[in-house]
Amino acid sequence: MIEVEIYAPGIRTESAMMQLRNQMDHFPRVRYKVDARHDVIYFEIDRPGDVNQQELHQIFDAIDLVPRFVGQIPEELRSGHTSRLE
Repeated sequence: MIEVEIYAPGIRTESAMMQLRNQMDHFPRVRYKVDARHDVIYFEIDRPGDVNQQELHQIFDAIDLVPRFVGQIPEELRSGHTSRLE
């Protein structure tokens, strides 16, 4: 299992939460939990092929949020450019 933590300022708004839920319907094998108080989303991915880094970015692009990966980005997800929060 791969665990990913993403900081997404603005996720705490009701509309952003609803849009995230709608986007995540496209990835039924990916579990997520939102810490709205801190604008953080925790993802649990069973298999690397279930979602990649680019697709995670597209989820947030669709709801007009800028995602920042917290910590190390798992090698299995790497693809394209990202900004990382340390």
